[in-house]
Amino acid sequence: MGAARDGKAGNLAVLCLGVVLCLSVWFAGTAAVPSLLAEGLVTPARAGWLTAAVQLGFVAGTLVSAVLSLADRRDPRLLFLACGLLAAAATLAQTLVAPSGAAALALRFVAGAAMAGVYPVGMKLAASWARGDLGLLIGLLVGAVTLGSALPHLIPTLLGGIGWQAAYLGAGVLAAAGGLCILAFRPGPLLGARPPFRPSQALEAWRNKGLRLANLGYLGHMWELYAMWAWIGLFLAGVLGGPPGAAGPWVFAVLGAGAVGCVAAGLLADRWDRAATAALCMLASGACALLVGPAAAVAPALVLAIALVWGFAVVADSAQFSACIVTLSPPDYVGTMLTVQTSLGFLLTVLTIGIVPAAVAWLGWEWAFAVLAPGPLLGAWAMWRLRRLLPPRAAAS
Repeated sequence: MGAARDGKAGNLAVLCLGVVLCLSVWFAGTAAVPSLLAEGLVTPARAGWLTAAVQLGFVAGTLVSAVLSLADRRDPRLLFLACGLLAAAATLAQTLVAPSGAAALALRFVAGAAMAGVYPVGMKLAASWARGDLGLLIGLLVGAVTLGSALPHLIPTLLGGIGWQAAYLGAGVLAAAGGLCILAFRPGPLLGARPPFRPSQALEAWRNKGLRLANLGYLGHMWELYAMWAWIGLFLAGVLGGPPGAAGPWVFAVLGAGAVGCVAAGLLADRWDRAATAALCMLASGACALLVGPAAAVAPALVLAIALVWGFAVVADSAQFSACIVTLSPPDYVGTMLTVQTSLGFLLTVLTIGIVPAAVAWLGWEWAFAVLAPGPLLGAWAMWRLRRLLPPRAAAS
């Protein structure tokens, strides 16, 4: 028994490390924006597309993966490895092209598409080790996603003097290392068998009422999450002042707080109630979306305090939507159902990432983030309804 536990802990540590390193490519473009703006190499509108292109790429990648059931019909470790190396190559190539031209956006799209073989696949691999601790395991995985997403905001500070290329160079090297990490990982005993090719299986996400509510909750969560992650850095830079990139460590702290939130919510969900935990997290993050802008008129310290709470809560619920999908899905198609869920959610983020700068132009930073609050409120309602549809032990185990 002790050996089994040791194997579980070691393999999950390897998986989480690989995910942290690979996910550093996601916001590499966002981390480069302050330097690009300072050098006059990108406009604010074009800067948004450096993030939106990644989201669109991820959506395209997950749609292809869902239709072909790649996460369930191919060796997930090899899929993770190939996609991690592809994301690394696309991110490193970003330093060789004009920073905001068509080639740059295309490379960001490729990096996002490659993440379809890292993020959902990683959740399936984590779930293969679950023994009454599904919420915690997926929470650890999503915490790794969160920490990886925060990492590029720290890279320019560590590689000072290189300019806007620093975030891309650092993230590309880290992603390559992350892809190679998976070679040391071994799946747990609950990894599903490889099913036959059935494209129609992707529609189960809509046909099943429980899956439908879990996905609705996830959409409410995603309405807020990536728009917050994409723009909180520029907001904090304006509040705190200083040279380009000076707010980077604070942005890393805000996003990194979400990794702690994922683990804490996972522990609570396994011991109490999965759907209710997600609902409470969304209510807290929605409140922060309403408060963080007005707080700037009071004091920067208050803004940072609310932003840290928001960073903690905004992603803390994420793992529980995935855990509900794992619980409610046909065992052999867990990877496909997770991929469908993430595809729908990330498609929505393309819209919301563009909504925030429009809200800034219309309402100013004071109320711009308030447009994100309806999403978590709707998601909380869906998860509260889902509570009675979950199997008795699945609600909190």
